[in-house]
Amino acid sequence: MPNPLERGCRFSMAYEDKTLVCKECGAEFIFSAGEQEFYAEKGFTNEPARCRECRQAKKQRGREMTEVVCAACGNTTQVPFKPTQDRPVYCKACYDAQQSAAAAY
Repeated sequence: MPNPLERGCRFSMAYEDKTLVCKECGAEFIFSAGEQEFYAEKGFTNEPARCRECRQAKKQRGREMTEVVCAACGNTTQVPFKPTQDRPVYCKACYDAQQSAAAAY
């Protein structure tokens, strides 16, 4: 029987949801089949060690938030950077509106 790899065939791996335990909080979480496929496509070899909440909290650690006033609506918001005086800063809603308006052109 010929080797399918020699003909350039691709195998589709069947993934199933897995239950993992978060190394930070000890909670069980699901590593879905879709997430596993994404990890494989990106070449990631390790499974996630933290649940979604702990991953997000880890990303926020050490991130200093700065309070600013939105240049479009005037509402107070927080951003994860120190703005410069020469560029406007927007709240999330106004930023998203700016992006969708720019994409329409």
